[in-house]
Amino acid sequence: MFFIDPHVHMTSRTTDDYEAMRQAGVVAVIEPAFWMGQPRTRVGTFQDYYSHLIGFERFRASQFGIKHYCTIGLNSKEANNEALAEEVMELLPLFVCKEGVVGVGEIGYDDQTAAEDKYYRLQLELAREVNLPVQIHTPHRDKKKGTLRSMEVALEHGLDPAMVIVDHNNEETVQDVLERGFWAAFTIYPHTKMGNERMTEIVKHYGPEHIFINSAADWGISDPLAVPKTAQLMLERGIPAETVHLVTYQNALAAFSQSGQMQESDWLNDRLIDQSLKFSGNSILRGGQTPKIEADPTIIR
Repeated sequence: MFFIDPHVHMTSRTTDDYEAMRQAGVVAVIEPAFWMGQPRTRVGTFQDYYSHLIGFERFRASQFGIKHYCTIGLNSKEANNEALAEEVMELLPLFVCKEGVVGVGEIGYDDQTAAEDKYYRLQLELAREVNLPVQIHTPHRDKKKGTLRSMEVALEHGLDPAMVIVDHNNEETVQDVLERGFWAAFTIYPHTKMGNERMTEIVKHYGPEHIFINSAADWGISDPLAVPKTAQLMLERGIPAETVHLVTYQNALAAFSQSGQMQESDWLNDRLIDQSLKFSGNSILRGGQTPKIEADPTIIR
């Protein structure tokens, strides 16, 4: 079974994680631009970070047979530094139309401040202008209010709900999101957002329509194998394989392929691993390691 993890911060993860994800069946990942754990102080750090997402991180994933895509945006926490946010907003149009960028994200509300609202709205306008999906981060505090507000503002700016992924849902928000026609994404993250037993019950109750899951694995205590592990649990608990396929692969592909930057053929037609390749003269190998070169396993010669 193939899987897509449509929200994972691989920049914060190791090559062992890429290897384990490949072994577990993950064929593609989407990495949203996010908060790095401490506030950035200069616009150049954003520029380098965005360049890394569309550059070296794509290459690093390819060295393990995984296709890497990203969404580009100003996260809600750092929207509160308005002087810096203004400079970042000038950068975004330079990056959102680059190869491999499948949306504007992750954007939205954290503390639901006036500054967060201002830059959320500006980025919705940018997404509408370039016709890209939007990946919304919903707040950890006062989640239902923030989720409802996120959707209301998106509608106010004329976005089609089918182009908007509302992330980090839980039992409190899912019905409202589905009723309004938005995509409902769920983050399987230990001890906080959602556990996979709870997720299994949500899929049993609501079915797979417009629902998909991710790991949001990052620099915190998180699990990059959350998607395949949850798929296995769903199968063990009697959820049909077709339903599992929808919430762990097909629905994420349907949502983000609207960008025109992500197609299933990207990984079905190119499964080669060649670790002898370099990016700007740099390899992932160190200390004379032997590069793995693995041909497409589906080709018989």
